[in-house]
Amino acid sequence: MKFYSRKLVKPQDLNSRGTLFGGKLLGWIDEEAAIFVMGQLNKKSIVTKFMSEINFINSAQNGDIVEIGMEVVSIGRTSITVRCMVRNKISQAEIIRIEKIVFVHLDQFGKPTPHGIIHEA
Repeated sequence: MKFYSRKLVKPQDLNSRGTLFGGKLLGWIDEEAAIFVMGQLNKKSIVTKFMSEINFINSAQNGDIVEIGMEVVSIGRTSITVRCMVRNKISQAEIIRIEKIVFVHLDQFGKPTPHGIIHEA
């Protein structure tokens, strides 16, 4: 897994417990995954179709630096599936893992269309 971006946890990112709000983290993940997929497919017309079970393992605190890692799991005709892990940059503690995030390439009418990338086994 390669870690492509880092985020600094700030006061506005915290929940009522004083830890990183899960919704904020999921927004960061979705954005990073989309950027990763656009780079893999060299296409920008993609949408998030599915996220598998989301496993929150540890929390992050104000001032923590989190790293977002992505890797390709599989490539379909119109889709691409990636795996994500977020960890604390300093302690390396895993914060969250999502085994499958599926993106679909769309045409100008919003319909799934082949992206043209062939996965070599």
